[in-house]
This record gives sequence, C-alpha cells and structure tokens, in this order.
Amino acid sequence: MFADLGAALASFGMPALAIVLFTIVVRLALHPFYRAAVRGEKAKAKLAPEIQKLQKKYGKDMMRFSEESQKVYKKNGVSMFAGMLPMLATVPFFMVIYQVVTTPNPLLEGTLFGISLGTHFTTGFAWVFFVLFGLLAVVAYVTVKWQQSRTTTTPTPGFMTGLVKVLPFGTILVAAYLPLAAGLYLLTTTTWTIAERALLYRILS
Repeated sequence: MFADLGAALASFGMPALAIVLFTIVVRLALHPFYRAAVRGEKAKAKLAPEIQKLQKKYGKDMMRFSEESQKVYKKNGVSMFAGMLPMLATVPFFMVIYQVVTTPNPLLEGTLFGISLGTHFTTGFAWVFFVLFGLLAVVAYVTVKWQQSRTTTTPTPGFMTGLVKVLPFGTILVAAYLPLAAGLYLLTTTTWTIAERALLYRILS
C-alpha cells in the first residue's frame, strides 16, 4: 500500500514537490479536527483560573481536586479531554504519511537539489540537510515564542514550561535520523501547524 502511494506521488515527476503538496492536502483534510481541538483548548483556558483556585484550595488532595474539577467542567459543558480527542483522530493519517516517506518506494528515488530523497544525514552529510536543519530551527523558534505568548493567557505547569522550550527543536534530531523525504515532510507539517494554530487562536471565539 505504501509503495503504491509512493509510486503514485512519484509519478508527478517532482517527488520533492509531491511530498509538500500531499502533506498540505492531508493537513487541509484534517483542518476540522484542528479547529475542534483549538475550540476545546480555548474553552478549557477560560476555566483555568477557576481550576487554579481549586488546586490551591485542595492542595495535595488530588482525589478531591479531580472531583471538583470535573464538576466545574461539567457545569460549563466542557470536557476535561477537550482539545485532545480531535488530535487523536489525526494519528492514523500521520502514520500513513510517515510510512510513505520512510519506507523504500519509488518516491524516495527522487531528488531534491540533486540529493536523493532516500539519503540519511548520518550517511550522506549532504549540504541540503544543513539548510533543512536551519529551516526547522526557525520554525521551532517561532513555535516556542508563540507558545510562550500563550502562557500569558493560559497557565502552564512548571515542568511543562521547560518542555515547551525544548520539544519543538526535537524535529531537528528526528530529521537527522530519517530520510531526506521525511525531513521535508517535517518541515512542511510543522510550518503548517504553527501557522494554522496561530490563525485559529486569533479567529475562533
């Protein structure tokens, strides 16, 4: 199945561009899930001050805190898992894309600036990887700055603050161990993600 899909994308004649366009098409198809996720996150954010008061009130009594939190969410018609379930629905789609850009197939026989899309940084050290890493770093930096701006309106647990600053840069490490095709996919999808989320947080009530 993955080989057939890879062959179909490769048939466009520009495999690298096919990866970018295919990723964009998939992200457009998944857009309703992301809209639902952002709506859920914003709904929970509005209740954050009330949840924080409960946390201070009940301290280490996590059982009581959980019970009271559920009451607050239920009273306001908000699920505790709001924002999470829509995202889980997108996992199968990304598993398919991942297999297409990492499993040997005709798509990986294409090139980007003369470098095979099946090349790994650890074996090829091609210059295009350094450009890719630089672009991924820029996207990660923008993502971190945007997420930090969100903490002014959405309280974040202490241990999460550190993760928010580090996790986005993990795409560079991932791209270093996967084929160039996968790195191109990561660059496209992470760029789309930050642009989409920033837009949705701005326009959705």
